[in-house]
Amino acid sequence: MTTVAPQPFVMPASAGDFFALTKPRVMSLVVFTALCGMLAAPGAIDPVIGFTAILAIALGAGASGALNQWYEAGLDAQMKRTANRPLPAGRMDKSSALHFGVGVAAFSVVLMGLAVNWLAAAILAFSILFYAVVYTMWLKPRTPQNIVIGGAAGAFPPLIGWAAVTGDVTLMPVLLFAIVFAWTPPHFWALALFINSDYAKAGIPMLPVVAGPQATRRQIVLYSVVLAAVAIAPWLLDLAGAIYGVAASALSLVFVALAIRVGTNRSTEPAAMRPEKRLFAFSILYLFALFAAVVADALILG
Repeated sequence: MTTVAPQPFVMPASAGDFFALTKPRVMSLVVFTALCGMLAAPGAIDPVIGFTAILAIALGAGASGALNQWYEAGLDAQMKRTANRPLPAGRMDKSSALHFGVGVAAFSVVLMGLAVNWLAAAILAFSILFYAVVYTMWLKPRTPQNIVIGGAAGAFPPLIGWAAVTGDVTLMPVLLFAIVFAWTPPHFWALALFINSDYAKAGIPMLPVVAGPQATRRQIVLYSVVLAAVAIAPWLLDLAGAIYGVAASALSLVFVALAIRVGTNRSTEPAAMRPEKRLFAFSILYLFALFAAVVADALILG
């Protein structure tokens, strides 16, 4: 007589678990930069269509987060920072997460295409595929440059917001894309330095694990200088006015100064990584303030 091994019990997922699957904190940043791209774009958009575009972008970002957690459930279970997510904590089965992610992704793209325009929908679709497939499945487990190349996934929202209004892509939204792209490595590596043991335990080849803390700190300084140059570029190219120029210059000066503090830190003890924690915290403020300055400049001076 053949016995069937009992299946592990999975608790019914709640609405809160599905919401957690969308990575709401990441989604809030995505929505904000997309909204800024939309508000800074020339021309006007009907408020209902604008709301629909933002909704589609939020749903696309949430779907990306869900697919990321579906694929990385085993890795998440090995890291303290992610062990309580719905899948590793046993509150949801993987098939539910996969179906939710694919369904929401498809709905977000179709909604964007039918309600707004198909250029914005195409960029949204590409951003979802880039994050879920190129970054999550290919880059992250294979190369310490994963966050550099994969940072493009989080840089698409202002481009999508701009395209939703204008139906095209010009140099300014490309520069907004480049700002987020250059911002991602120093932001993420500052975090990775003080949760390095989690990534090492899970076998993820993040830069601090593969190259060590000092090499990572040098890269943080390098990318911070690149970020400052890209952030000031819209002003220098006369694509933004003085409000943005002053804000970008001041914010970038502080960012580089904090990055240099990180670069000169020699400690590998989490308790002594205050410069890294300060840079990580400021990097979030930096991006919000910089994009707010883009909007203020466009609305007041544009």
